[in-house]
Amino acid sequence: MVVAFYVTGGEQGDWTVLRVSGELDLVTSPVLRQRVHDVVADGRHGLVLDLSEVFFCDSSGVGVLIAARRLIRSCQGSLRLILPARGAVDGSHVNRVLGALGVRRLFDVYADVASAVADEAGPLSA
Repeated sequence: MVVAFYVTGGEQGDWTVLRVSGELDLVTSPVLRQRVHDVVADGRHGLVLDLSEVFFCDSSGVGVLIAARRLIRSCQGSLRLILPARGAVDGSHVNRVLGALGVRRLFDVYADVASAVADEAGPLSA
């Protein structure tokens, strides 16, 4: 079975929103990493990653999220993740993985894009 992986993007005010769907793993994580780098290279430092349609995430995917946080933070930017508490079948897989690894606290998490872009962007803290 071939699983499609997509990263689509757009601008919403001061924010760049990247919507990610499919499996975020060793094979697909470089695509997301490159898209994040492209956003930052374009001078956009307010980034929302909508992960509500990601149904699998391995350590490579978590590594990309942590690297994205580090990159945005180095630019005095702001990174927000969309990780709905309930979604698909049993809640966000990414949310559960980040929680299990103890790194969820590193991220500003929102339930949907509208609430993430409504708050003013501020730099990431330590």
